[in-house]
Amino acid sequence: MTHSGLQQPPLYGPPAAAGPAIWSRNFRYYFTARTAGLLGHTMLPVAVSAGLIGSGHGLGSVGLALACLTAPFAGLVLFGGVLSDRFTARRMMIGADLTNLVARALMAVLFFRGIDQLWQLYALMAVAGSAAAMFQPGAASTVPLVARDVQGANGVLRTSEALTALLGPALAGLLAGAAATGWVMVIAAATYGVSACGLFALRLAPTPTPESDDGLWRNLVTGWHEFRSRTWLWGTIVVWMFYTVASTGPLLPVAAGVLVPAYGATLFGLLSCAFAVGTVCGGLLGIRLKPPRPLAAGAVALLAFPLYPFGIVLGWHVPALAAAQVLVGTGVTFWGVMWATSVQTQVPGRVLNRIHAYEVAGSVCMLPVGSALAGPAADSFGPRAVLATVGVAALLVAAALLLSRPIRELRRVPGT
Repeated sequence: MTHSGLQQPPLYGPPAAAGPAIWSRNFRYYFTARTAGLLGHTMLPVAVSAGLIGSGHGLGSVGLALACLTAPFAGLVLFGGVLSDRFTARRMMIGADLTNLVARALMAVLFFRGIDQLWQLYALMAVAGSAAAMFQPGAASTVPLVARDVQGANGVLRTSEALTALLGPALAGLLAGAAATGWVMVIAAATYGVSACGLFALRLAPTPTPESDDGLWRNLVTGWHEFRSRTWLWGTIVVWMFYTVASTGPLLPVAAGVLVPAYGATLFGLLSCAFAVGTVCGGLLGIRLKPPRPLAAGAVALLAFPLYPFGIVLGWHVPALAAAQVLVGTGVTFWGVMWATSVQTQVPGRVLNRIHAYEVAGSVCMLPVGSALAGPAADSFGPRAVLATVGVAALLVAAALLLSRPIRELRRVPGT
């Protein structure tokens, strides 16, 4: 991959050219591990929130607990990328799963016993967030090692991710309502055990590693130079940072402020389900469609995003808004498949975990900013004005991606 975005031979592919393009033995184990781990991860916020409130603690304790989960992830994910490149992604991921298993088991003990010392829960939430930071970078580099059809594999994984994001919170809510939250944590701990076993069963060829004499900080700097040298990569992340501040961050809270009073919380929840349906459709579409310029095709799919905020501004009824949410979910997920495949096939394996860590950090770091600014902006300018701005900003993001030549002209690696 040259810095201008012209096509080069694959830089990091699967170890074998024979066998199924997607559903190889290794991919089946990885799919099982990833799905189980994601299910356990998506259960945590709902379970902790329900458990704290049910035991008499206030909303402030819930917010602080969730902050203890997300803050370590944001702060440590870059180091997770370095460590995954140094010690192999699979070892880091198995270690993270086992850490999460222990953390969930201890949370179960806390909830069974009754939480009288909140700092203990906060500490375990921080451990869980740190483990997620150690796991996430390796999730990108493993896909090219377990499937020849990298895009198809990403489409399958995104579909699974969408389903777990829908089922995990619902399952946690039902279990927390019918039984003690501690049992939810027991089930979550078991999912991480399944994930660790699936990853342990993988049979992977040796992967390239950075120079062993380099220290942790030097490896981090090397990853930054590799990230900065690819215009299509850092250019997309810069655009995406604007997108999260101006579009995805404000959309959920402001849309809730408009729709819940008008239609009720139940119908608003159904609109979220419609988005989840769209994400499944986007994952399935990503398995089938293989455009020669993946990022350009993904940017076109993002043009669906403004339909939902513009629909709210224009006063569309719920069925039309639900249809818009399906299209939004489809477009966003299709972009995600195109982006993940491009990163995994265009970046050298020796730095892929670090590159993915920079990508994740840049993608999510501005999301809390957008969410935090949503309330003051809505108070100052009105929620419909903010939603109109969200839609316009999303159009500008798609236009910026299409107008950037390195992003627009990035071509698919053959065979992926």
